[in-house]
Amino acid sequence: MVDDTWSGALHRLWQAASRAEEVAALADDVYAPLLATPGVHLVVGTRWDEQHVLRYMRGLSAGSDTPVIVATTRSMPGAAVREPGGEPVVTRSAVEGLDDSVWPEAEFLRQAPGVSVVACTFRLDQRGWAALALAVDGAADLSVVENRLTQAVDVIVACHTGILQRGREARRASDDALLAEASLQMDSSLDVEDTLRRVARIAVPAVADGALVHLLRGEGPEFVAATHVAVQQQRALEEAGRHDPWLAALLVHRGEDEDTVFLSGAALEGSPFAEAVGANGGAAVGADGANGTAADARPAGDGPHPTVVSISTLRARGRVVGSITFVYQRPEARLPDSAFLRSLATRAALAIDNALLYELRRTAVLSLQEHLLPSQLPESVQWDLSASYAVGDPMLDVGGDFYDAVPRPDGSIALLIGDVCGRGAEAAALTGLARHTLRTLLEEGTDPGTALSRLNRALRQERATRFLTAVVATLTPRPDGTALLSTCSAGHPPPLVLRGDGTVSEVLSGGLLLGVLDDVSYESHEELIAPDDTLVLFTDGLTESREASGAFFESVLPARLSALRGSGAAHIAESLAQQAETFRDSGQDDIALLVARWTGVPPGAGLLPHDPRIEQAALR
Repeated sequence: MVDDTWSGALHRLWQAASRAEEVAALADDVYAPLLATPGVHLVVGTRWDEQHVLRYMRGLSAGSDTPVIVATTRSMPGAAVREPGGEPVVTRSAVEGLDDSVWPEAEFLRQAPGVSVVACTFRLDQRGWAALALAVDGAADLSVVENRLTQAVDVIVACHTGILQRGREARRASDDALLAEASLQMDSSLDVEDTLRRVARIAVPAVADGALVHLLRGEGPEFVAATHVAVQQQRALEEAGRHDPWLAALLVHRGEDEDTVFLSGAALEGSPFAEAVGANGGAAVGADGANGTAADARPAGDGPHPTVVSISTLRARGRVVGSITFVYQRPEARLPDSAFLRSLATRAALAIDNALLYELRRTAVLSLQEHLLPSQLPESVQWDLSASYAVGDPMLDVGGDFYDAVPRPDGSIALLIGDVCGRGAEAAALTGLARHTLRTLLEEGTDPGTALSRLNRALRQERATRFLTAVVATLTPRPDGTALLSTCSAGHPPPLVLRGDGTVSEVLSGGLLLGVLDDVSYESHEELIAPDDTLVLFTDGLTESREASGAFFESVLPARLSALRGSGAAHIAESLAQQAETFRDSGQDDIALLVARWTGVPPGAGLLPHDPRIEQAALR
C-alpha cells in the first residue's frame, strides 16, 4: 500500500532541493514530514567539519513550530566514532545509553517521550559530514522510520551535491570571464611595467585581497607592482615587495618551480605577512586593521581568517619572466584553485613576454633606424640645416625613409632624401645601400643626375624587388650671397621653397622611380635661392597624412609652411612633423624632413624675425 502522505512530502522535498541555494533551507521540508511519521517525537540535525568540530545543531519537536538552533564551534573528538565513510550509516540506540561526548543531541533527545534513537550519519563533502537523529517511542515501526530517514538523507545529499556543482559551474564561468577580461586588459598594452600593473589590478579583489608582481631581471626579482583592497596595506605590500629579504629569498628559491605554492601558518614565520597580525589574532595583511572594514564585513561568529599566500611563477616560451604573489584573508572556500592560478599566470606571462619582446624589438629598430640616418648634419655660416624623423608604424618595423647632407669639393652642399617602398629588413637593406651609394658619389663631386643613374644601375644589378624614390638638391654659393639650387628627382615628392616674404613655391622635378628600368637618366632643374629662403625636402608620409574628413596634409602644407617664415630650420622641421602627426587620423607611414635655410651671410644679419602669431593663425 502506497503512503500518499509521505510520497507527496518526498516529492515536495525533491522540488525544494532543486531550488535550494543552501542545505539549511531544506530544514522545514525535511523535519515536518519526519515528525508526521507515527511514533516520531523529535528530529535533531547536526553539522560537523573534518576536525570533528560541531558547527550547527537544530532540533524540532512534534507539535512545535519553533526550532531550537545552536550555532557553535564545539570540538568533540569523541564524535569521530560516528563519522561515516562513503555511504550513509543508520544506527539504533537507546536514549539512556547515549554518551554526551559523542552525542551533543542527547540533551534534546532525553527531553522527548521517546525510548530509542534512530540516527543516520552521512558525508556531505570532504570538508565535513552531518547527522539526523529521531527520538521514537515503542509504537513506531522502525523499518518505516529508517526507510523515510534514508530517503530524506538521499535528498539532502543530492541537494548539497547539486549546490556544489552549481557553485563550481558559476565559479568556472566567473573564472573564465575573469581570465578573458584579464587577457584583453593585459594584451592592450605593450609596455612591460604597465602590463605588470594591469596584472595586479585585475586580480584584486576578484582573485585575492592583495597582489605583488615581480619581473625577473639579470640581478634577480625586481618589484614592479602591488595592489590591495586596503590602501594602508597596499603601502605595506609595496614596501615588502621592494625590500623584504624573506620574500626576495623565497622568490629566488622558487625560481624554476612551475606549480603554484600555497603558504600559511608556520610556513609564513619570518615573513612580512606573519608580522602584520592585528590585536584580534587575524593577520592584518588582507584586512584593513586600521578601520576594521574587513572584519566588520564578516558574519557574526565567523572570526578573522588566517592569512594565506600563494606564489605563481610566470613562465613563457620556456623561460621564467617573473612571479605573482597573492595574499588572501578570506574563507578557504573562496580561495582560487591551482588550475585557475596556473591559467592566470600563463596568460600574464605571455602578455609580459610579448611586452618584453616588443621592448627589445623597439630598441633594436630604433638603433637600426639611427644607423640608417646621419648621426649629425654638417654646419656652416652659409646654411642652417636640421632634420626630423617620426616613426609612424606602431609595430615598429624599420622604415625606408632616409636623408643626408653632403659637403662637396667645390664648396657646395648636396641634400638628399628618399623613400624605399615598404618596411622591414629588406627595406632597411635598400635604405642603407641607397643612402651610402649617393653619399659616396656626391662626396666625390658626381653630379646629382649621374649619381641617381648609378644608384638605379646598382639596384638593378642587385635585383632589388622594391623600388624607391629620391631627390638630390645641391646648393652652390654665388658671390652675391645667393645660391644656385639644382634639383634632380627620381619620382619623389617635389621640395618646397619658403621665400623670405612668406611665399611658398614648388620646385619643378620629375624622373622615373629607382630600381624599375635599366639605363635611366635624370635631368636637373635650376633656380636661385636668396638669403633667408628655406628649402624643405620631405617624404610622402608628411603629405599623405590624412584627417578624418579625408583631406590630406598636402592641402594645408603651403599655408602651414608660410606661417613658419622667419623660423630656424630646426623649428620648421619639428613643427611640420608634429602638425602632420596631429592632423592625421589615418596613415602610418614614417615622416622624414630635411630643412635647409640659406643665409649666404653670418646668421642674424638682415633676417626677418620669427613671428609666432603668424604660425598660430595658420593652425586655426
